[in-house]
Amino acid sequence: MEKKLLLANEAIALGAWEAGCRVATAYPGTPSTEIMEAMARNHRDVKSQWSSNEKVALEVAMGATVAGARALAAMKHVGLNVAADPLFTVSYAGVKGGLVIINADDPNAWSSQNEQDNRHYARAAKLPMLEPSNSQEAKDFTKLAFEISEEFDRPVIVRITTRVAHSQGVVEVGRREEVPLKEYSRMPQKHVMIPAHARPRHFFIEEMLKKLKDYSNRSEINRIEWAGRKRGIIADGVAYQYVKEVCPEDSVLKIGMVWPLPDALIREFAQGVDEVFVVEELDPFIEDYIKAMGIRVTGKEIIPICGELTPDIVDVALNGKRKADLYPAYKESPVPPRPPGLCRGCPHGWVFQVLKKLDLTVNGDIGCYTLAALPPYSSLHTQFCMGASIGMHLGFEKALGEEFAAKSVAVIGDSTFIHSGITPLIDLVYNKGTGTVIILDNRITAMTGHQDNPGTGRTLMGEETYALDFEALARAVGVKRVVTVDPRDMEKLEQVVREETAAREPSVIISKRKCILAR
Repeated sequence: MEKKLLLANEAIALGAWEAGCRVATAYPGTPSTEIMEAMARNHRDVKSQWSSNEKVALEVAMGATVAGARALAAMKHVGLNVAADPLFTVSYAGVKGGLVIINADDPNAWSSQNEQDNRHYARAAKLPMLEPSNSQEAKDFTKLAFEISEEFDRPVIVRITTRVAHSQGVVEVGRREEVPLKEYSRMPQKHVMIPAHARPRHFFIEEMLKKLKDYSNRSEINRIEWAGRKRGIIADGVAYQYVKEVCPEDSVLKIGMVWPLPDALIREFAQGVDEVFVVEELDPFIEDYIKAMGIRVTGKEIIPICGELTPDIVDVALNGKRKADLYPAYKESPVPPRPPGLCRGCPHGWVFQVLKKLDLTVNGDIGCYTLAALPPYSSLHTQFCMGASIGMHLGFEKALGEEFAAKSVAVIGDSTFIHSGITPLIDLVYNKGTGTVIILDNRITAMTGHQDNPGTGRTLMGEETYALDFEALARAVGVKRVVTVDPRDMEKLEQVVREETAAREPSVIISKRKCILAR
């Protein structure tokens, strides 16, 4: 059998392809971006696309599964927050063709605004979740997820973390299984979630959870690896790899299905060793569950709850028998710190020079321009989540009045504006805001690696398509003052910013110049 060295993200794309996936969708976001890039590059018989945001991506995949196709939607952890609305309802509707949702968590927030633990979503949405620990498992678990999805009529979440997503491993390459489309049939009681239909589906979900728990106890992806019986360690994901590396003499319960957890297997394991430890990144998700079963375990007393684990941290905690406070990212380095900054020649830099000169309060958003919060610009003053800049800008105006609005702006990138900026712009107009929004249009989704978006005129598959006209869109939602400027002409840009912030009505400035690194 052919073998390849693959990132886990590439292995997930391969697994979906081998499983007969027909439709794949995503919004780019580290650490999940390479999944869809690998799909478009290597598996062009899968209809793959960038969607305008994660909610839309999941909804496209939901449509494909209802139509009878196997479908995949991929997103980073905060992206699942955006997709949470359809997620909880598709849990009730179930699937026809298999539906797999790839969720990539980012412990240590290497490229994110937080480090939330999305295992909680599986429990809250009552959905099965698998968690691979290397590239081979990433492929195998993705294929298995499609099988579980169709067997139990449930969408299945496959959770990876940054260290797994971006690590390479040897993967056995298989053949594509040609899974025929299931015949579409109108089933309003399953696909129209009015209250009368939703209530019985809740009972169905609870029954499926019982069956899935039984499956979890029987599945080979949850397994006991017996060794010394003095100490037993329960671990999932990349933590399993660290435990195997630094604790080779101990028995291990490897958790590959993190929801529902395998009760019977956990009890068997705990009864077979003198002492039980749980090693997991971020929250005590497994630990709390086991404690609720009445089993004594040691976990977050010695394993950090913040940041990524490393073999060193696990070694200190388990073999040094003391709380590990080893955070490599925070250790002082003999090398002087070099904070990240905007690229030399970045068109956003000229915008922030002007905003700093005018001493405006700037509500920012998610993108590479967030780096303007740091020196030498130091001219971005808030940043929370995708699309928040415009809503917060209106909130400032509601709290402090039009005079403050005249001394502030919202800035948002082109891709982020498409993702989540259009609705708050409508809100600003509808609720009689007077603020100025600057769309930083650099003709690409830059921060995640130069992916195309609806503004670029090209699809993920490299096809020419309609390019969204930001100026026409802004006018269509009711903004009368819309100006497009080249930020390189800083004198003109400053004049436009002065004029638009002084106006007592909503305005949009489109700062349009190609990213300096884009081809």
